[in-house]
Amino acid sequence: MIDSSVLVLNRGFVALALTDVKRCFTLLYKGHVRAVLPDYTTYAWEEWRDVPVQPGDDLIQTPSLTLRVPRVVQLLSCERAPRHDVKFSRHNIYVRDGNRCQYCGKRFSTSELSLDHVIPLSRGGPSTWENVVCACLPCNVRKGNQLLEEAGLRLRRAPVKPKASPLGLLSPQRIHPSWRNFLDVAYWNVELG
Repeated sequence: MIDSSVLVLNRGFVALALTDVKRCFTLLYKGHVRAVLPDYTTYAWEEWRDVPVQPGDDLIQTPSLTLRVPRVVQLLSCERAPRHDVKFSRHNIYVRDGNRCQYCGKRFSTSELSLDHVIPLSRGGPSTWENVVCACLPCNVRKGNQLLEEAGLRLRRAPVKPKASPLGLLSPQRIHPSWRNFLDVAYWNVELG
């Protein structure tokens, strides 16, 4: 529970990042953040201690307190906008491809995967979102320094740069239900009349 994720918002209620429950409580106690409920009400530490615990809420218990775990917090001193691009990194490529080899289609643990340049570096292929994919070790060895046609392989899905997201590449399974109000893209992007 203490290592589970908490959504961090800026002062304008825009999603910035994730932190863990332990850090969240530290920031809340020190007055750097306010806990936020789905209806956008905010609570300082003293107020949060008095928020009643509901059935189904995540709890932290101490010898003298039972506290509801805040799932969303708002930074009080941050107005910066979230990052609008997804960083090109090994981790984000694994997430984009769902830890699935793009040649054989099987899912693997991260330790059993490597990255492969569809057009090899030695043949002028760039290190970009559109040219790098996850590959299991047998498929990567089979492909070697060849083009797809030469190796007799085909891609399961064309590699593309992921769309911008306030939290980079956050898989739907990791989104806590209480975050939906703050991550709903349609809510923030609908043109106001």
